[in-house]
Amino acid sequence: MRGKRGAVPGATEADRDLVRRMLGGEERAFTEFFDGHFSRLYRFALPRLGRDADAAEEVVQAALCKAISAMKSWRGEAALFTWLCTFCMHEIGSHYRQSGRRPQALGLIEDGPAMIVADEARRSEVAMLVHATLDGLRDGYGDVLEWKYVLGLSVDEIAGRLGVSPKAAESLLTRARQAFREAYPAGRSPGTKGQQ
Repeated sequence: MRGKRGAVPGATEADRDLVRRMLGGEERAFTEFFDGHFSRLYRFALPRLGRDADAAEEVVQAALCKAISAMKSWRGEAALFTWLCTFCMHEIGSHYRQSGRRPQALGLIEDGPAMIVADEARRSEVAMLVHATLDGLRDGYGDVLEWKYVLGLSVDEIAGRLGVSPKAAESLLTRARQAFREAYPAGRSPGTKGQQ
């Protein structure tokens, strides 16, 4: 962040280097770009598409392809991920226009069902906070936490994906959990209403 709460994070030197390498045609840079951003953009798109996994995958692929085509226009004023989210939002809008559907809005109903809707809204808010927090974590921490707690992979499976020992994977998970606790909005933990 730039010192103000809510400020848009600027580009990192790693973002600038990656874009330079991509513009130079380095094949490995394109792989790093895809591997480093697909999961985060997918987590960004999924709740905005009513948790439709196929639609989210298509939208993210289209967004990444369009971003690659427009890479020369990235000025580095915002983080690369933030810039990619704008492409993703355009693709989400296109998806809804092409399908003739509109994004679902939550409405409140009086009495008993209102509590169910309110609980669902709270769960949705927590899910969005968790996803946003995961997306903001450095060093691939968001990915390993997603693999462990969303996909249910074992430590051995995570170690295999990373090409490290199970002990190293467990150590990485410990650091990732700590980074998540530090990054999650102050005074909240997933599943609570703001109490500590």
